[in-house]
Order: sequence, then C-alpha cells, then structure tokens
Amino acid sequence: MASNTHTMESLPSGMRICCTVPDFLYLPELVFGGLVWILVACTLVVPENPQGWVMFVSVFCFVLTFLWMLMFACGCHSNKSSWAAADFVYHFIAAVFYLSASVALAKVTLDMRGGVDFQNYQLDISAVVFSYTATLLYFVHAILSAVRWKSF
Repeated sequence: MASNTHTMESLPSGMRICCTVPDFLYLPELVFGGLVWILVACTLVVPENPQGWVMFVSVFCFVLTFLWMLMFACGCHSNKSSWAAADFVYHFIAAVFYLSASVALAKVTLDMRGGVDFQNYQLDISAVVFSYTATLLYFVHAILSAVRWKSF
C-alpha cells in the first residue's frame, strides 16, 4: 500500500531558505515588523504602556527573526526535527505577541481619532495595518512550520 504522506528530507540552509516553504516568509516578516517598529517610533507615544508593548514586540520579533533566519542560513539546525518543532513554537509565540500588540495599537489609534495631531493618527493607522500583516505572516509561518514538523 502506497503512502500519500510526503516526508521532509532536510531543513533548508544557505540560500535555500529564500525559496522553501515556510522559510521564504522570513524576509516579509522582517520588512513588516521593521515598518511597525519605525512607524511606532515616529509617533507621539501617548499612552506609553500599550505603545511600549508594541515597540517591545516589534523589536523583539525583528531581532529574534533575524537571528533565527541567520541560524537557519548557517545550518546550525544540523537537520534535527527538534529545530523544526522550535521553529513552529517560535513563530506561534511571535504570532500571539503580534496579535496582542496589534489589538493594543488599534485601540490606541481609535482613541486618537478625534485628536488634533492628524499626522500621528495617520502613522498609527499605517502601523496598525502593518502590525496585522506581520501577525498574519507569523501565523501562516507557524502553520506551515507545524506541517513541516509533522512531516519531518
């Protein structure tokens, strides 16, 4: 009886991370996470707590995603299934963090709606859109990483 399941032979390393599923999502995650970081840093930070959380999440995920991508590119994973599991866990946690930051940022942005500083309001709207986009990217990466981990 033939099996329809596809097993993964190896985790990608080197430039192969730019063209394999789900690893091609590293660069968009970095771009959209960096845009969130830049846009929130450019705005007036009122109130501090929710936007401080957004800054923490965007910087934390940007740095860790960059390091994670470098470790995969250098082949530090030694083709072990535990790295596939860790990839899923990291991206799931990042998706949850980004979702919480996106909701907080959207709340702060809605509260600014009637304010006098329209430029900061527009920057915050852009940050909300990019934050939800980064959330979606991390969530898709987590799902595809779970599929890869289960087929490893």
